[in-house]
Amino acid sequence: MKSLWADIQPKGNARASLSGDGETDTYPFSTAGALGMAHQGQFNPLKFLKGAAQGLNILPMGNYFEGFYFKHQIRQDTLSIIVGRAADGAFIQIVTDTHSYHVPYPLKAYLKGEILTLEDNYFSRHGIRLSIQTEGLNLTGEISYSGITPIQGDIMGPFRFLPMQCRHTIVSMNHTLSGKLVLNGRELDFTGGRGYIEGDAGRSFPKSYTWVQCNAFSGGCSIMASVAHIPFGLWWFWGCICVVSLAGKEYRLATYRGATIRHRDERRLLLEQGDFSLSVQLLEPCPGNLLRAPSKGRMTGHIREAPSCRVLFEFRRKNDILFKEESHFASYEHVV
Repeated sequence: MKSLWADIQPKGNARASLSGDGETDTYPFSTAGALGMAHQGQFNPLKFLKGAAQGLNILPMGNYFEGFYFKHQIRQDTLSIIVGRAADGAFIQIVTDTHSYHVPYPLKAYLKGEILTLEDNYFSRHGIRLSIQTEGLNLTGEISYSGITPIQGDIMGPFRFLPMQCRHTIVSMNHTLSGKLVLNGRELDFTGGRGYIEGDAGRSFPKSYTWVQCNAFSGGCSIMASVAHIPFGLWWFWGCICVVSLAGKEYRLATYRGATIRHRDERRLLLEQGDFSLSVQLLEPCPGNLLRAPSKGRMTGHIREAPSCRVLFEFRRKNDILFKEESHFASYEHVV
């Protein structure tokens, strides 16, 4: 069974197998199974930590951060969870349509193997199990994932070989949820809903960027796009990465493939690459909720994320509209 974090990119043009041995990955997540693997010695957290760091071209030392983002959405409910570590400790952040929460943990509690364990909380590409009780927040329950959809190759492309301030990875563009969470006494049944998983690692978030993600569409489409100010030595540039997963095909727009950023402001994003273009338009103000963000390896910065925004997406090949749909459940971040 393959780790969430080690060797996540497939080799060549093949799609990543979650199991790493050709098995399908539709079995539910269970904490008992995770603990059983640990007791049987089937994974070594230090080995996987080292492997993940090498895969992201960072060393497991000094002031660096890493975080993994798990989004869960069904009908009117969206709940995203960010689990990670930085030089000043481990953490879990939760963001809903109306609130955000930051829960600190000791760095030594952050154990990453087949399952990422943070005290009584467990995370993997097969699901999560949560048991968080702190002032103002009580979040418990379990959600399993099936039909994980990895992308073809590393989203960073050749930039993965260069010293970057922040490295991005996509674990799953789209998958099915099964299970329930109880948030401060309110039951959230995500069974039949949609999920998304990505990650970041490095020193700091870009000082200016736009990020949007959505898979709450009628036809099973999933879109992630990000534009960022990227420092590179004494120079800097605006870069973009984007994946459109549509009708069983994957379309990649990226700076390293010749994509250009035709327009970017707080309400609209337009990317073009050859015959393809993606337009993203925020249809109404969406201020979002406050989250902590990495700065020089510590969680001392702040950003705002809106987990459910009304956004119009249009994806074209020349004059042909391949996809056009409005969603009320797009996640959105814009930092000037």
